Amino acid sequence: MTNSILLGAIADDLTGATDLALMLARNGMRTVQVVGVPEEDADFGDAEAVVVALKSRTIGADDAVAMSLASAMTLRQAGAEQFLFKYCSTFDSTATGNIGPVAEALMDFLEVPIAIACPAFPAAGRSIYQGHLFVGSALLSDSPMRDHPLTPMRDANLVRVLQAQSTAKVGLIPLDIISAGPEAIRAVLIKAKQAGFGLMIADAVRDADLRVLGEALSGARLITGGSGVAMGLPDNFRRQGRIGTEPVPARMIAPKGKSVILSGSCSTATRGQVQAAIDAGRPAFRIVPADVVAGSQTVADIANWVLEHSGKEPALVYSSDDPDAVLAVQKKLGREEAGLLVEQLMANLAVILRDNGFSRFVVAGGETSGAVVGALGVHTLQIGPEIAPGVPWTRSIAGPDLALALKSGNFGAPDFFLKAWDLLDD
Repeated sequence: MTNSILLGAIADDLTGATDLALMLARNGMRTVQVVGVPEEDADFGDAEAVVVALKSRTIGADDAVAMSLASAMTLRQAGAEQFLFKYCSTFDSTATGNIGPVAEALMDFLEVPIAIACPAFPAAGRSIYQGHLFVGSALLSDSPMRDHPLTPMRDANLVRVLQAQSTAKVGLIPLDIISAGPEAIRAVLIKAKQAGFGLMIADAVRDADLRVLGEALSGARLITGGSGVAMGLPDNFRRQGRIGTEPVPARMIAPKGKSVILSGSCSTATRGQVQAAIDAGRPAFRIVPADVVAGSQTVADIANWVLEHSGKEPALVYSSDDPDAVLAVQKKLGREEAGLLVEQLMANLAVILRDNGFSRFVVAGGETSGAVVGALGVHTLQIGPEIAPGVPWTRSIAGPDLALALKSGNFGAPDFFLKAWDLLDD
């Protein structure tokens, strides 16, 4: 390998990795995103930061740990000095929890006695106060995340949630300490380590809080959190004279070809975006899982429909539905089976469309994005212009030449599916 990176990040899903890669690129670091555990001899070129996108959020904890450690080993071999374990700004996790086990495994691997945990992302309405996570003005437990089909979040107290997943003692860095500045934060971490704490939830309600936290973590070997916590990290390297300022492009040249929207997310935000596209007259096909099982909806049928309805405006294929309908499907098919059914169908559909001249994809939902990108054979992504906070256009730089907008279900304004295309040039 010829590269020597500064920051190595491991994300537990694809859209979260893209969100983080955008955050780092927007703050001046040359950043590439890698899909899946990178090869041991991977060459990252002149990248200053590498973000590894795993599909480990809802798998078994042992498997999530193994994938994360394998990624960390490659990143360390590539020269990474600082590591970031990235998870969702709504702290998505299964009941047994992958956040705690992966964080502790990375702490052991990197010989780190204490690390912070901060999923706050104020620009997307995620803030932490007194250890409680808010989505907008509502507690996480009162937000639509309480009915998430894969990771229902019904406790807003992150100290309590993380403690249930961890063997390490979990504590809190309250907002008054964050507001007091980097030295106060460092002093609390030293005292917490001496008191036997291993993981510390950090309050943050403004971008300024995250930048102060980032400055306090200069030289920290491991950080865990959402993409927001990364906004202050590049400045640490810049103050050391080790990076410059690499602007994110305002527009992106996309490969020639047709466009399509694939939506597998059932989040409130995505359902609103689906409805806005339908209201605007975009052609839309709704996937009904029961019909897929019965054989009355096949991937070939859906692909033919898209080919017939693709024109100047991209067609929309969606499985998004309200929580009661999703729960009914899960009861009938099983929670994991229902999710996998839609993911696999979307993945197979994307391959057929790619082979029929489609090169521009908007994909909604972390699990759906992971399945689609894996099926398309995309391995490395270049970060392009920002469509919405946390969501850029990307272009593949290994594998087939495609433009991809990979959107977390919770992100984006109602007109996201309508406006995303405005940032692409032929």
